[in-house]
Amino acid sequence: MEVNQGISFIPDLESGHEVDPKVQGQKMQALRQALLNWYGLSGRTLPWRQTQDPYAIWVSEIMLQQTQVKTVIPYYDRWLQAFPTIAALADADQQQVLKLWQGLGYYARARNLHRAAQVIVEEFNGEFPADLSSALSLPGIGRTTAGGILSAAFHQPLPILDGNVKRVLARLTALAVPPNKALNSLWQISTDLLDTQNPRDFNQALMDLGATVCTPKNPSCLLCPWQPYCRAFQLNQQTQIPMTETRSPLPHKQIGVAVIWNEQGNILIDRRPQSGLLGGLWEFPGGKIEPGETVEDCIKREIREELGIEVTVGDRLMTIDHAYTHFRVTLNVHHCRHLSGEPQPIECDEVRWVTLAELEQFPFPAANVQIIQALQNGSSLPVV
Repeated sequence: MEVNQGISFIPDLESGHEVDPKVQGQKMQALRQALLNWYGLSGRTLPWRQTQDPYAIWVSEIMLQQTQVKTVIPYYDRWLQAFPTIAALADADQQQVLKLWQGLGYYARARNLHRAAQVIVEEFNGEFPADLSSALSLPGIGRTTAGGILSAAFHQPLPILDGNVKRVLARLTALAVPPNKALNSLWQISTDLLDTQNPRDFNQALMDLGATVCTPKNPSCLLCPWQPYCRAFQLNQQTQIPMTETRSPLPHKQIGVAVIWNEQGNILIDRRPQSGLLGGLWEFPGGKIEPGETVEDCIKREIREELGIEVTVGDRLMTIDHAYTHFRVTLNVHHCRHLSGEPQPIECDEVRWVTLAELEQFPFPAANVQIIQALQNGSSLPVV
């Protein structure tokens, strides 16, 4: 059940209490104007705000999902240099796409961008679709992303509800439950508040407000244009709202990882299947350590099961702790020597022997990049 305990001009969706439409309209307009005035003075100057090219805006919207602006900007610039048009992206090899994305994380975003570009070329004559239903049909584009693109590129009056906006609206209305328990209510509020005459600037302003003023911790309420209207501020609850959901501890997996050398001094890498976590990226092979299993036994078993070869396990290279969204891993990385068998892509899409120098050409997950750096910093081939 959703709850919306809100400020007076937003109807209580649970109780059905009526609000004078004239008064509500006046306060809505005051909110819009206050936000746009603040944005005119304090809005951020960002590269994707200097264009109305839907492709460039789309790229920015995808990159900004769960990633900070300062991290995104250099990736955004490099991306548009490499793939200046939708057609150029559609024609690119997926490995080139993933390599350019390397370090941004959440690689499904890059795969979806690539696939969506191909769909746009195939079905929309290479032009980003300007209608909501078509935009929503593209891989990786949901309601918020579509609203952000279409409002910014085509001035369409479509609301958004990203993480920043959820937080702003939760505080504005003193939302009594975690935002994800009241998504329908928050979408309705975002829709009602939207300045339909200036949706591009309004949505950008709303995101900026959450990113720079109504921040997760220590919000700058004294600088906020909505402070006079903010129910959480009035109740002195701005640090307690939005409410958070109780989360279970992240599962922790111990992984055995093999850097496998052959007699020529080459290293064996494999490419992960397209589906699932880190799809399409290359990695050093290995897998989960089973209860009661040593790291060495795990590596031998995993390499036999995944690649059909026998290895001997040598010295430990390094141990890496890495956190994903829903779990943590510890990578126990060992040098290994290829003993027998021809590597086969049994549980992966491709295997390849490469030189140490060639590793830089392939897209790897962040944790594996640390392994590459350690290998590059080594002085000699290990004895295993």
